[in-house]
Amino acid sequence: MALPTLRTIAFILGIFLITLSMAMLVPMATLLLMEHPEDLQAFIWSALITFSSGLAMVLQGKPKDSQLRPRDMYMLTTSIWLMVCVYAALPMIFLHHMSFTDAFFETMSGITTTGGTVLVGLDSMSEGILIWRSLLQWIGGIGFIAMGVAILPLLRVGGMRLFQTESSDWGEKVVPRSHMAAKSIAVVYLILTVACVLSYWLAGMDWFDAINHALTTVSTAGFSTSDSSLANFSNASHWVAVVFMVLGGIPFVLYVSMLRGNRKAVIRDQQVRGYLGAVLLISLVTSLWLWLNSDYALLDAWRIATVNVVSIITTTGFAVGDYSAWGGFAFMLFFYLTFMGGCSGSTTGGLKIFRIQVAYTLLRSGLMQLIHPRAVIKQQYNGHALDEEIVRSILTFSFFFTLTIAALALALAMLGLDPITALTGAATAVCNVGPGLGPIIGPAGNFSSLPDSAKWLLSFGMLLGRLEIITVLVLVTRAFWRH
Repeated sequence: MALPTLRTIAFILGIFLITLSMAMLVPMATLLLMEHPEDLQAFIWSALITFSSGLAMVLQGKPKDSQLRPRDMYMLTTSIWLMVCVYAALPMIFLHHMSFTDAFFETMSGITTTGGTVLVGLDSMSEGILIWRSLLQWIGGIGFIAMGVAILPLLRVGGMRLFQTESSDWGEKVVPRSHMAAKSIAVVYLILTVACVLSYWLAGMDWFDAINHALTTVSTAGFSTSDSSLANFSNASHWVAVVFMVLGGIPFVLYVSMLRGNRKAVIRDQQVRGYLGAVLLISLVTSLWLWLNSDYALLDAWRIATVNVVSIITTTGFAVGDYSAWGGFAFMLFFYLTFMGGCSGSTTGGLKIFRIQVAYTLLRSGLMQLIHPRAVIKQQYNGHALDEEIVRSILTFSFFFTLTIAALALALAMLGLDPITALTGAATAVCNVGPGLGPIIGPAGNFSSLPDSAKWLLSFGMLLGRLEIITVLVLVTRAFWRH
């Protein structure tokens, strides 16, 4: 990679670090409002270190003759996520006296909107740390939306080119210029967040809890201010979470289209219809099963099952009770749901609904071809022709997605973790869900008791999952580093 290109990447990283240091003003203001100035020093030092590092990168200047190619975006995207996680960990190290391993795991879980945590005693923790964790997830959510609708289609990763005309070609479909598109998405993201704050407050949360949970609900991320997660709050707040988790799983470009006058953009989208149908059907089946196999009243079973099902499908990670203790059917169901994910162009992780729908389309056309060998069967999805490149990209991603989880689970098992913890830990990390299954990392547990080596492996799995795997793996190939 040429020196001018590296300088350009460093310049952009510097801008991100300066922005991150500015974000640290939010927990500082929170601590002042909460009258806990004794915790300010940790954030002041963290902000100064982050700002100084970013300024040093920016001051070296951006080469005028350097232009990033698509291949350079692989390096830039991965570097941004890693660099932000390293510097975002500083407040936790200074204030909470965490090891760098735990702090990095926590921030990686936050910025990738995974939601797995190593922290215990959230109910009595510093408000500065709580709001910082939530803010990281909110930033990571909008960051992934921008990457999913602008960068990944350009890099042709995981079949994302299917959405190129809705996301990258802003000139004809949504708004005149790409920077206006990004601005419109940010406005929608902010409107949903404010609406979620007000809804949580009306449902009985105080302002601090409402703001924290709104930041982590709209971003489908899952950090809470309580060790009991949503179970510590009112039943009404559970339904608020369901509504905004579902909204966070819908492509944000469709919201922009609605604001621009296309009122039926959401309901006409094949991916959204499949997503909403799956959420509704699985929630109803799980609710009925829980009601018939427990002492819950029908409405309570409906509420508890729906919150947990929607949380896992949207890869948010909130929990109401320990669903891994509901029996074999629920255990297996929630394990399968871990892989599902929401829509492309949303804040969710996982496989994404569109890949499942494309796989079904290919299976159906293959069966029809066997029945009618001479027929010419068109393979289309949401108005797009499924050409060979798109199919190959989806198959490649799906293969490496499965292989990554299998390899990560095997590595965790080699470290001494039991099979359930190893397998569900690998799945929840790569799918960016948050809680795994079982007594250790399940909805009632966390990742604090895992060895440091396991936390580093899981952190790497979170990064792979958030950046759609291929974006990171391409950096370890010899061809990438050749001149």
